[in-house]
Amino acid sequence: MNQPIETAEAAGILPIDDIAPEPRGHLSIARDRFLRHRVALAGLVILTLMVLAALFAPVLAPYGEDQQDLFAQLQGPTSAHLLGTDSLGRDVLTLLLYGGRVSLSIGLAAALISMVIGVLVGAVSGFFGGWIDNIMMRLVDLLLAFPAIFLLLIMFSIIQGSAFSVTIFLGAFGWLYLARIIRGEFLSLREKDFVDAARALGVPRIRMIVKHMLPNVVAAIIVTTTLNVAYNMIAEATLDFLGYGVPPDVPTWGNMLTGAEEYYISVPLLAVVPGVTLTIAILAINFVGDGLRDALDPRAGR
Repeated sequence: MNQPIETAEAAGILPIDDIAPEPRGHLSIARDRFLRHRVALAGLVILTLMVLAALFAPVLAPYGEDQQDLFAQLQGPTSAHLLGTDSLGRDVLTLLLYGGRVSLSIGLAAALISMVIGVLVGAVSGFFGGWIDNIMMRLVDLLLAFPAIFLLLIMFSIIQGSAFSVTIFLGAFGWLYLARIIRGEFLSLREKDFVDAARALGVPRIRMIVKHMLPNVVAAIIVTTTLNVAYNMIAEATLDFLGYGVPPDVPTWGNMLTGAEEYYISVPLLAVVPGVTLTIAILAINFVGDGLRDALDPRAGR
């Protein structure tokens, strides 16, 4: 007697599409990796709070940016001034909030300028190679051999420093390492099969660079740019402390440290507050950069 033939569903065997998980994109995997990176998440939360506090400084600050109380100079923390006052009677908390706007803006804007220059130089150098690569890389080696901070000090001793000029100069000298990274990535990518196929199909060089090769180096660009923000904030504070950066009347964390130089012993809080804030901001940015590097690394375990 013939036995009825059971179907796969009746036998409890599921189709392969119902068993195998759906393929996940690289961005989804990177997001999950980043969310598991607790230190990076903590850094992101702290950095977000600092950015929001700086953006809403006019609302959060208890006093005006230039408001002075000549009868409350160099005071410690009180109910009227939670973090005390400086030598001009200005509220330290107010200066801290407004100073964050300038310091964070300079760090981010200079990093974006460096990103554009570094990606352009690195992509062109790595894609074309030959004498173009030699000229560009020798220029990079020359600039790397000369300490940028000394060149900045020379320039700012000639011209008047401002937030705009500090941003431009930091951006103009902060692209060197990114250019070398992008150049190395492009040297590797141009030997790949998909690039050979694009050449065979007659894809224009600009389209090949922008659409086919550049998306493969986005991770390196994001991580390096993030870390450049922290470097630019340190450089800006250094220039301010040396008297060659943003004018003293503009509140920045670096200018707050400069203004506290004479009162390290008598009123140490004037230096501790901006110094600790700057340190926390830089650590938070570095933690976020480390988390992004781990999350976007395609060689990391899933």
